[in-house]
Amino acid sequence: VQLQASGGGLVQAGGSLRLSCAASGSIFSINTMAWYRQAPGKQRELVASIMNGGAANYVASVKGRFTISRDNAKNTVYLLMNEMKPEDTATYYCKLRHYSSTWYEYWGQGTQVTVSS
Repeated sequence: VQLQASGGGLVQAGGSLRLSCAASGSIFSINTMAWYRQAPGKQRELVASIMNGGAANYVASVKGRFTISRDNAKNTVYLLMNEMKPEDTATYYCKLRHYSSTWYEYWGQGTQVTVSS
């Protein structure tokens, strides 16, 4: 399984970006896809996750601003980021976990998001 993330860039505070992450390879039906981020000097944190059935969770700091969605036919997860803040600046990573007797997980390469004030 490979994950390819895209969509990062530079945006002004209050602006929007949409990240995409496409998964390729054999993906089991029970799975979750997620976005993490890591700012310089900080630990990687979970931003949002979504199950194959569509149930989503968000870290408190992005609730109401970010929306995670997925297209199961394309094995792609999206993160729409609105009302962006300078503290959203980080490298964003996507992750896929899928289940077949046990959980397997895979990471995509990071995509840089910078929010200027």
